[in-house]
Amino acid sequence: MCFGSQNEGNNDPPTRPAQNYDGGRTSVSANQYSAPPPGYHSQQHVQQHPQQNRPHEDFAPPPGPPPGRRQEDDFAPPAGPPPGRQQQDDFAPPPGPPPSHQQSDFFAPPPGPPPSKKDDWIVPPSDPYGSQSSKVHDWEAAVPDTSLFPPPPMIFSGHDRSPANNATEMEAEEGEKWCRQHDMVKDVVLDQPGKIALQSNNFQLQVPVGFNGRLRLLAPGHWEGHTNKNSPDRCIIGYPPLYVANKHRPTVTNRQPKTIYYEVTIRRNSPTINLALGFTVLPYPSFRLPGWHRGSLAVHGDDGRKYINDLWGGRDFTSEFRAGDTYGIGMTFPTTGDVDVFFTKNGKRIGGWPLHEETDAEQDLPVTGLEGDYDLSCAIGAFDATDFEVVFDPSKWLYREARFDL
Repeated sequence: MCFGSQNEGNNDPPTRPAQNYDGGRTSVSANQYSAPPPGYHSQQHVQQHPQQNRPHEDFAPPPGPPPGRRQEDDFAPPAGPPPGRQQQDDFAPPPGPPPSHQQSDFFAPPPGPPPSKKDDWIVPPSDPYGSQSSKVHDWEAAVPDTSLFPPPPMIFSGHDRSPANNATEMEAEEGEKWCRQHDMVKDVVLDQPGKIALQSNNFQLQVPVGFNGRLRLLAPGHWEGHTNKNSPDRCIIGYPPLYVANKHRPTVTNRQPKTIYYEVTIRRNSPTINLALGFTVLPYPSFRLPGWHRGSLAVHGDDGRKYINDLWGGRDFTSEFRAGDTYGIGMTFPTTGDVDVFFTKNGKRIGGWPLHEETDAEQDLPVTGLEGDYDLSCAIGAFDATDFEVVFDPSKWLYREARFDL
């Protein structure tokens, strides 16, 4: 094997020592060096063959950390926070204030009085410079005196039942059925006796079918009535009508406003006080009290409530009737404007309401027939045991103002 060229004589390696054979064994003298282990290269070899410079590579450490360090890496903690901290971070509240607090701050009014109300703020004498913290709002100058306002309308004052007496649901359904079968009559033509009775205020009370009591004429325009104990509901109608549309309607006759009125006195010895005073368009079911069906209104004495086409419990109006008192009910039909309903007690007006007062559109029924286009008769409701008198004669009325409105 050759390690170089022939011109490099001085650089040849030393001659291999001679070998002695002794009994088949090879020995090397003591002054001779032993052969290098396999794979060993001397410095001379490295210098002669640079491309075979591999001593460091042959004895280089294996890649990676030492075995001891490798064991530590196998048991190193995983990346990231511990599981407990990680769970807390997952359920941590979002940044910022809670929604309710944030909303109140977002919609909070700006500091100070409103721009349009700056003049309403006054400065106390102790603060002549009028700092914002010491200003006091003059609310009396900004808020009007509500005592001068009219009372609010009784829109939601209707009742489902009366606290005194109530008819059965079957009777109410029968009354509605009767009204559907009998339409309201408009512009009744009076015969000659009817015209005479109207001019002289000599109205006749008609005994209703099934009436359990008696009616008696005391004088022209003056009647007395009595109902027996447990008498059923009955409506007593007067003839001729107090209001005749083709004669009294102001828009037709171009006359002064027309007022109709009558009074009822409850006798002192009356066992009970079960009366209702009102008006109705003809015809009307005789077995129902006035005010319960179309084209009628009334004030009931057992509960003091007013009923205007009201099948239920009526609306609060006055106190309950008492024996010995005189009550009157009237209606005024003006040339323009709303119809006025008024009520009196012992000669004094104690209440009333405009016919088209504000009502609940879902609960209250219309007032068709009561506006002056139909004839209206007096309607007196009675039941159980009651003694009373009815007065149509204006000269006997306690409420004298009504005499001049006829």
